[in-house]
Amino acid sequence: MKLRKLIEEYIEKAKLMQVATSRNNRPWACSVYFAYDDKWNLYWISLSSARHSKEIEKNKKVAGTIVLPHKHGDEVRGLQFEGVAKVLKSKNEISSAMEYYAKRFGVSGKRVKAIIENTDGHLCYVVRPKSFVLFDTLNYPNDSRQEYKL
Repeated sequence: MKLRKLIEEYIEKAKLMQVATSRNNRPWACSVYFAYDDKWNLYWISLSSARHSKEIEKNKKVAGTIVLPHKHGDEVRGLQFEGVAKVLKSKNEISSAMEYYAKRFGVSGKRVKAIIENTDGHLCYVVRPKSFVLFDTLNYPNDSRQEYKL
């Protein structure tokens, strides 16, 4: 399937995503480095004191974007998603997620252990997307908005 393959390639190339949260009708967006697994679960680490972390505790529904750098005049390509986010709590879940994250970003074993043991101050989060929208004028010039539900 061409659309699935394009989304996979895009996620592989990108390293940074924006996550949008909200609480009490007040939206917020942040940028985080992310890793992913074969089910397209997206993992990141953040301080528990960060606004987006606090908002995820109260409202797990999030949206986000993944956009590769490009310049004005290039064909427009980007991903948007919506899904459910949560902090990972079990050591097994955190270990699994941090395996992907450490491999992608070269995080040291010492730092991974500190995150797993909750001595680093950072928590490990996951968003499980329910759908992706690929906006791609390069591969879909006549209908650039392509939705993929999971």
